[in-house]
Amino acid sequence: MDRYAVFGHPVGHSKSPQIHAAFAAQTGQSLSYEAIDAPPDGFAEALRDFIEQGGRGCNVTVPFKDEAYRLADRCDALAGQAQAVNTLRVEPGGRLAGFNTDGIGLLRDLTQNLGLVLAGRRVLLVGAGGAAAGIVGPLLAAGIAQLVIVNRTPQRAGDLARRFAAHGPVRAAPLQAPGSGFDLVLNATAAGLGGRAPDLPVAVFSPETVAYDLVYGPAAGPFLALARQAGAGACHDGLGMLVEQAAEAFWLWRGVRPATAPVIAALRGA
Repeated sequence: MDRYAVFGHPVGHSKSPQIHAAFAAQTGQSLSYEAIDAPPDGFAEALRDFIEQGGRGCNVTVPFKDEAYRLADRCDALAGQAQAVNTLRVEPGGRLAGFNTDGIGLLRDLTQNLGLVLAGRRVLLVGAGGAAAGIVGPLLAAGIAQLVIVNRTPQRAGDLARRFAAHGPVRAAPLQAPGSGFDLVLNATAAGLGGRAPDLPVAVFSPETVAYDLVYGPAAGPFLALARQAGAGACHDGLGMLVEQAAEAFWLWRGVRPATAPVIAALRGA
């Protein structure tokens, strides 16, 4: 039985084992999938042990996406743009191929599951870490009118905007003065894991705004509560993105693309 895993810290809350078990059952694939909590300074060692014990591939979540990029022997274009990897595949000779499926997962959830049109929209991205970096390229490729990036550390927002300047209309702005009335506001910070919302001015929201947190469950609560109180027209967590990016990883590992709608529905029902 082929072995897969998700690495993170913390990772006990992850729904990825349930998702991949559902994908395997649906597609008739024989595999195991587990959550591995690696110490903050021990990801490389934990990954090496996993591979030595027969690991064929893994997902990577907070805080290891940047390190996974550095450890990969080769990366696809999206991971190269983002300089962050959320999916690793073990190839012949033990070489590691790195991918970033976050942006693909987000766009599929926004457009296919939620029915949003992204072309021509003004988008605010809150955060400039690995999660944010993984979605900038796909958002710009979708034809949005403008992407504004804000971050608690302004330099990181500026660095990320400059990295993608040749790919579309993107700029950095101060956290407290990003502009107003965005069509889509994306929270890619980890503030919700600590029970906090990012310190945003309420003017970024309007009744036409869709607010979306890249995380799911209780961790998305503070940002979505802020958005609702500020009058956002629609609020969504990132459960659909999680399932969609997992489906892309599953395809990269197994060459089979699972159906995502029944898995999303089952997780929502639970």
